[in-house]
Amino acid sequence: MSVNELPPSPVRRRPTRGVLLRRRAVLFSAAALVIALGIYLPLTLLAPLGSTAARVLPYSAPDRIAASPALPSYGASAVGVIGYPEASASAGSTAPLPIASISKIVTSLVVLEAKPLSLGDSGPTITFTAADAALRAKYVALDGETKPLAAGSTISQLDLMRVTLVASANNYADALAGWAFASRGAFQIAVTAWLGSHGLDHTTILEPTGINPGNVSTASDLVEIGKLALANPVISQIVSTPTMTLAGVGTFANTNKLLGRFGVDGIKTGTLNGSSNLLFAARYDYDGHSVTVVGAVVGGTDHKTVDATVTTLLAGVKAGFHLITLAKKGEPFANFTTAWSQKVRAVSTKTASVLVWSNTPVTAVITALPAMVGQNAAAVGAVTFTAGVQSVRVPLALDRSLADPGPLWRVANPTLLLR
Repeated sequence: MSVNELPPSPVRRRPTRGVLLRRRAVLFSAAALVIALGIYLPLTLLAPLGSTAARVLPYSAPDRIAASPALPSYGASAVGVIGYPEASASAGSTAPLPIASISKIVTSLVVLEAKPLSLGDSGPTITFTAADAALRAKYVALDGETKPLAAGSTISQLDLMRVTLVASANNYADALAGWAFASRGAFQIAVTAWLGSHGLDHTTILEPTGINPGNVSTASDLVEIGKLALANPVISQIVSTPTMTLAGVGTFANTNKLLGRFGVDGIKTGTLNGSSNLLFAARYDYDGHSVTVVGAVVGGTDHKTVDATVTTLLAGVKAGFHLITLAKKGEPFANFTTAWSQKVRAVSTKTASVLVWSNTPVTAVITALPAMVGQNAAAVGAVTFTAGVQSVRVPLALDRSLADPGPLWRVANPTLLLR
């Protein structure tokens, strides 16, 4: 071959159909992979996570012993606690019995409905008449309690009610009703209407003092009358007064000898024809939870016997209340376990307690919302406790926020993302 001669050019062969198809398959696969990754990765890495349902934990109330306060075997008796209807109990006769001077509580309530007084207000000045002065001789003859009362002397409405209720003076009670209603007939109409309006269907008041044995009531009605008396701030204050001094009347003590003892702060005694009665109230505190007991004992042989009965009864009622802790701050009431195995709890946001009577059932209804990543940890539900007529609501919060499981879990678990 001469130096000027060039080697022959190689022959270029066209790719075969199979090679072209393979090249196209690789190209399309690469493109498909790029497209798939462009879709799959954003979907898995950016997709919202599904919610996690709660598993509510069981609740058990603390064990408590049933209470059984001792009611007397004589006469009639009843007891109740304001705000705790489950603490009510009664014993003895259910027939209306003479209530004697407890009638003066009804008289005072009826007078205040006609002639209202605000706490701290003495009311109008009343001038006693000769007819008022003559009442003392009338009740002395009936062996009723009286206090001095002179014609022409003056007294405020409040002081007139104080002598009526604290000293239990019959002549002052009669004068009070006469001043407010002008006639016995008008008083009778007013008191009958008042009793009916308060559903006291087993109580009859014929005159304002209780000297008439026809003034009768049941122990259960008397408890309701006692609650009405305590609800009136003027009467509630008067019946808790141990002693008082009043010009023209003198110094006198409350006829209720239990006043100021065993928690007793009212309400009214009654004595007639050898029968002793007591409408009483007592207040007790259980670490900031207060209860007011109202009761009545009718038909005792003397006040010493009645006072001993009431003392025992109150001790049983007082011991029958229990302060129980419903929830401690941070106590769990529901659990959450996410699809990526993170565990969090719904816990109480505060400590809560309730005062319960005896073995009153305590139930809990727990509401826990599904938890989600990014959710405010302070709002995941509540637990509502019920004990008798009481209801206590405690909010629930997550003990820590749910955390995102991260890219590796997301990429590896696409089917769990929107579960």
